[in-house]
Amino acid sequence: MDITEALEQSRPGMIGQVQAAIRKRELNQRAEQTYLHWISRFVLFHDLKDPDNLAEEDQKLFLTYLSEKIRVSRARLNQASQALSFFYEDVLGRPAAASDSAAA
Repeated sequence: MDITEALEQSRPGMIGQVQAAIRKRELNQRAEQTYLHWISRFVLFHDLKDPDNLAEEDQKLFLTYLSEKIRVSRARLNQASQALSFFYEDVLGRPAAASDSAAA
């Protein structure tokens, strides 16, 4: 299973919504791949729950997990944080979590 399939399992049509928002912002293909990767990992981390049912604390929990348990680099943590901000603001039309977790 491709990792982005998690988005479709959490909510059908989600990949298309993310891709449309990416095209609207005129982001390049690499940014699209990166954002889809981190958004998919976020959804998988939360057992394929619909992202609309996840709160700001769930975003912070994921970023803390990446930082403290997985120990991703600061650059990757920033990518993940930016992807979640984009996802919540541009795709779902909701405020994203404060990005102070990305600085941990």
